[in-house]
Amino acid sequence: MRRTRTRLAGALAGLVLAATALAAVAAPAQAASLTMVTGFGSNPGNLAMYAYRPDNLPSGAPAVVLLHGCAQNASGYFTNSGWQKYADQWRFALIVPEQRSTNNSSSCFNWFETGDTTRGQGEALSIKQMVDHARSSYGIAANRVYVSGLSAGGAMSATMLAVYPDVFAGGSVIAGMPHRCATSMVNAFSCMSPGVDKTPAQWGDLVRSAHPGYSGARPKVAIWHGTSDYTVATANATESRDQWTNVLGVSQTPTGTRQLPAGTSVEVYGNDLVRVHRVSGMGHGTPVDPGSGADQCGTAAAYFLDTICSTYHDAVFFGLNGGVTPSPTPTTSPSPTASPSPTLSPSPTASPTCVTASNYAHVSAGRAYHSGGYAYANGSQQRMGLYNTFHTTTLRQTAPNHWTIGC
Repeated sequence: MRRTRTRLAGALAGLVLAATALAAVAAPAQAASLTMVTGFGSNPGNLAMYAYRPDNLPSGAPAVVLLHGCAQNASGYFTNSGWQKYADQWRFALIVPEQRSTNNSSSCFNWFETGDTTRGQGEALSIKQMVDHARSSYGIAANRVYVSGLSAGGAMSATMLAVYPDVFAGGSVIAGMPHRCATSMVNAFSCMSPGVDKTPAQWGDLVRSAHPGYSGARPKVAIWHGTSDYTVATANATESRDQWTNVLGVSQTPTGTRQLPAGTSVEVYGNDLVRVHRVSGMGHGTPVDPGSGADQCGTAAAYFLDTICSTYHDAVFFGLNGGVTPSPTPTTSPSPTASPSPTLSPSPTASPTCVTASNYAHVSAGRAYHSGGYAYANGSQQRMGLYNTFHTTTLRQTAPNHWTIGC
């Protein structure tokens, strides 16, 4: 472009250059895109790192790590899974590791190799280093990092939750397997199908031994599986449920069930610490639902199956929407409307609006959200303490959906 301008007459060149300078000043910032990142750490697993940061990402924003399946790559998973839509809408970053064919000829994460699924080693450490880089370079919140993956990526997602419970506040295992279901290529296939049957305690011990002595909060877990998945047997959804309910200390009997679109059933365990989604008739892939609706996302493609937007439901489960009550759970709506006149209606007329309740009640009412076992006030994001019925907090409303601690 500059060479063209130099051929113009002096006066005209001056005008063009001046106009160009003004345009450069007025030009908007370049739109965010998935970008390769180098130098994020020692990278013992020899993985590639990609990152997506929405424009003007605020400091202290959450982040989600996305782990693709076999025969996939970072760009394809980022493009088709629908996560970009909610990252832009709700302002969080995406970290997208990519497997190299030199590590695995099918580009699968090596979820079955102990050297890659042990704390401080291999691919698991490479992924953790990517999170560390995002925290130090992008200002990502240390307590609001999540992970989600499909198939081999789903199994690696389970591994990241097991070996780094101090890094991840929650995760999603899509058509995957429990952590340490297999320890070599030889038994990986039998783990995939027909699956491995262990007791909940045996599965739980595999997670607890991944970080011996750890006594902190454990991440919440969402599990997704198609009822017609013949690549990774549906038994793995139940085994994964047994593993994570045992680790989180809750019963293997659901505390509630409900129906979502596309024939999807949801089983909720404990205090919404584990969710199991079974998508009727779906095969092997990530559930997506192309469209412009609030709960629609993604692009139908190989291993991206047009059923339901799992990304939307996981993002809400993780609290990435700021604690707004999700539309698929209308059962919580009647509570505010069942007794609004006598209880909630007078509150907004007071100055200021103050509510004292358990942290669990605050989250249920939409005044707060929970992450990593703790409750956070909507808007101010102030940490309120443990997310349970025994910890009481007074919150003050200072603006719509904005609460602060104290009154």
